[in-house]
Amino acid sequence: MWNFDLQDLEELHPVIERLYQKKAKLDSSRPLPESALRRIKTDLSLEWTYNSNSIEGNTLSLQETQMVLQEGITVKGKSLREHFEVFNHEKAIDYLYTLVKESYSLRSIDLLSLHGLVLRSIEDDFAGRLRNGGVRIVGANFTPPNANKVSDFLDELISFVNDNPLGLNDIVLTTIFHHKFVWIHPFFDGNGRTVRLAMNLLLMRKGFPPAIILKTDRKKYYESLNQANKGSYHKLCLLMLQAVERSLNMYINALPGNNYGDYEPISSIVSEPDVPYGQEYVSLLARQGKIDAYKEGKDWLTTKAAVKEYIKNRKRIR
Repeated sequence: MWNFDLQDLEELHPVIERLYQKKAKLDSSRPLPESALRRIKTDLSLEWTYNSNSIEGNTLSLQETQMVLQEGITVKGKSLREHFEVFNHEKAIDYLYTLVKESYSLRSIDLLSLHGLVLRSIEDDFAGRLRNGGVRIVGANFTPPNANKVSDFLDELISFVNDNPLGLNDIVLTTIFHHKFVWIHPFFDGNGRTVRLAMNLLLMRKGFPPAIILKTDRKKYYESLNQANKGSYHKLCLLMLQAVERSLNMYINALPGNNYGDYEPISSIVSEPDVPYGQEYVSLLARQGKIDAYKEGKDWLTTKAAVKEYIKNRKRIR
């Protein structure tokens, strides 16, 4: 279970360093204005609920999810289960926030509690309980372990996260946890939403904002998990880094007097005469994490300064 090679993560070190620099900037600005915190928390919780549920097949749109949560509206043509998934995920986020503190150590009871909230009134017989039978995952390149081994594997994973024997940074450690949890697949249903909650519990205890894996990255997300099953964490870690950076940018951009950078669609950046690259190339740099960029929907945003920095560093290497 613990055989993996992290050498392919070396090229991601500049991205990791950039994120820790942003986190340091955010930490130095604490405490943040209460009004800004409330707004960002509300926005992130909504996006978190919408995207995590959508990845699992929930058909409520972002606007419909907001209407269900904030106005209590029942959306015509949508199933009762889909409405429960929205309410339940929001309750799970609320519970997660009660756990977040720097001294927090991961506990199995908290994972079970998160899962219980996710499946409440949907599959009450399974909510908050480890599976006692086999499961198969459509489209995955592995078969989860026998149910008799689930409890022991989960305990091993929790110990690995809490002890961090390899001295991994918080984001890489969370990435490995994410994959191994999915591999164990401790529940009959609700594993995806539970692990995306738990990964943020691990990040938030270290002062990172919650990271949201976007619905538009669903295919990439599943492909990266399959790559991790083969021992390569590069794609999954990059996806995690991009999700963390997006949330960090949201917080930093909300700081009073922020001059961190004006993010624009890449199409706008490359239209300027002093940018020598085309949209396809700059988009590739963004997807690979080689420039400071983040994703909104299907569009990548970056800054002119980020592109200029890449050009300068490339000339220096030559």
